Amino acid sequence: MKYILPLSLIILLACNSADKKEGVDVAGAWKMVSQTMKSDSTDTTTTSLQQLKIFTGDHMMYANFSAADSSSSFGVGTYEVAADTVKEHVFYSSTDSTKDDTVRTYSLFIEKTAKGYKQAIPDIFNPADGKHYKLNEEYESAGAASKTPLDGIWKLSMAIVISGDDTTAQTLTHYKAIYGGHVIWGHTIIDSLNKTHTGIGFGEFEMTSDTKAKEKMISSTYPVVRGQTYDLDIVMNGKDEFMQTVIEKDGTKGIETYQRLKKQ
Repeated sequence: MKYILPLSLIILLACNSADKKEGVDVAGAWKMVSQTMKSDSTDTTTTSLQQLKIFTGDHMMYANFSAADSSSSFGVGTYEVAADTVKEHVFYSSTDSTKDDTVRTYSLFIEKTAKGYKQAIPDIFNPADGKHYKLNEEYESAGAASKTPLDGIWKLSMAIVISGDDTTAQTLTHYKAIYGGHVIWGHTIIDSLNKTHTGIGFGEFEMTSDTKAKEKMISSTYPVVRGQTYDLDIVMNGKDEFMQTVIEKDGTKGIETYQRLKKQ
């Protein structure tokens, strides 16, 4: 739905949250089921935006894809909870052809529901049109109780692609979140013309052994990724670094090394 796009950079960074009241653990994976945006002159609701968010206990990451216009967005940050208010400190985000690595803090009001939670952001100013908006969203739990050594949010430190006799190093900003039986990844690529491109993917995650994992992609920027299942070889280097290897159907091998994000 095109009406989301003018606010995507502002709203989609701020439109995610959870609740941690007494005895409630916010950590998990959450699927957005609806979004309502109001201003003095507009009142729109959408249920088509595909968005997943993961809270790991100290960090958060979200990613979304709009099938209507093929737009993508993701963000990574830390968060804190006080009563019914969640403060998110987003330190990196990427939306289609733009990226932002400045820290932005958003205060969100939360109401728990039987399946998840509702959130309200009472005032978002959009400099593009000079209007103030109120955003309401509803999320449902998508997580599982499974725990893995890879639970957390990670940043890519090295990536190579091996195709036949050729080995190519990749240069990109790439984050990955794993928690609650789900996975999110998002990256920003700068092409040879210095243009920015955003790509995301999210879906289900399972460690099938100490050295094997499986990812089933539910949504992605890339049509070739959607609905695909990937078998990963995993090598842990302590608790805060791991290397994954995946072999594509054409024999191309991708090797990536990740570092765990730690809360400062």
